[in-house]
Amino acid sequence: MSMTTTTHIALRAIAHTRSGDKGNHANVAVLAYTESGYRWLERHLTPDVVQQYFAGLGCSKVERFAAANLHAFNFMLYNALGGGASRSLRIDTQGKTLGQAILDLPLPMPPDLDQMRRQAKRTLP
Repeated sequence: MSMTTTTHIALRAIAHTRSGDKGNHANVAVLAYTESGYRWLERHLTPDVVQQYFAGLGCSKVERFAAANLHAFNFMLYNALGGGASRSLRIDTQGKTLGQAILDLPLPMPPDLDQMRRQAKRTLP
């Protein structure tokens, strides 16, 4: 009998996203479900990781901005939209799908994954 161990998770296991455009630049906000997830992403979801993941877009630079009070990071992907909404020939000229795309980004398995997952909502009696 062989044992299979998972060494990676998809970003979607510990965060959700929003994305949009700023002219020819795209922004992708990644919001961790928990504080421990945010702290883990702080070390593992770097601008270099995001730039490598979106290498096909030809981003000239990726910059990360932290919003710790929201457990979030906002990534600016410079020159990622092929000229922007009115000039680009790309299907997604406004970067709206980039948030969905980054959810599949593989990351190393965190040791305390259960503490980073979205908690079930409690209902009032």
